[in-house]
This record gives sequence, structure tokens and C-alpha cells, in this order.
Amino acid sequence: MVHGGLAATLIDSAAGCAVHTTLPAGTGYTTTDVQVRFVRPITRDTGRIECIGEVVHRGRTLATAEARVVAGERLLAHGTASLLILPSDARTGSTAPPASASG
Repeated sequence: MVHGGLAATLIDSAAGCAVHTTLPAGTGYTTTDVQVRFVRPITRDTGRIECIGEVVHRGRTLATAEARVVAGERLLAHGTASLLILPSDARTGSTAPPASASG
């Protein structure tokens, strides 16, 4: 049996990538929370799995997306994620004091 963290990671990644497709160049994002529901175990015999993400809502600063982990038509896990949208100017800010401030 595969650890549930695999499905959780796939759901987080697919949700994030879905939101990423709606953002302008240079805009970042980070996950604020993920909820996962495990429906069936993933085992060696499960075969190829796929994860599909879709944006549910995208606002100016927060987005929500959902994702499903499937093997063919069989649902293995599903979940939602909320993502904080980080404008490019917010990502370049530094909390370090300016070099000239050192005594």
C-alpha cells in the first residue's frame, strides 16, 4: 500500500497548477490549506494513476481548487486546496535591514 501522502501531494500540486494557469507572468502562489479524502487504497496492483485539478474560484488574493486522483474510471482520492496569490512585487520584498544600516 502507498502512503496517503502521495495522493495528498498530487492533489496539492494539481490544485496549485490549475490556479497557476490563471495567473499573469511573475505572480506566485502558495497553498494555505489542503483537505484530502481517501476513497480507495493505492497499491502495486492499482496501475497507472492520474490527478486532475480544476479551479473552483479565483479572486484577487485567494483561490480555491479541487483535484481528483483516479486510476481509469476509479476514484482513489479527492480534495480541495486554498491558495494565497502573491503579486510579483510582494515576492521581491526583503525583511533584511539595508546594508547601510549596519553600524
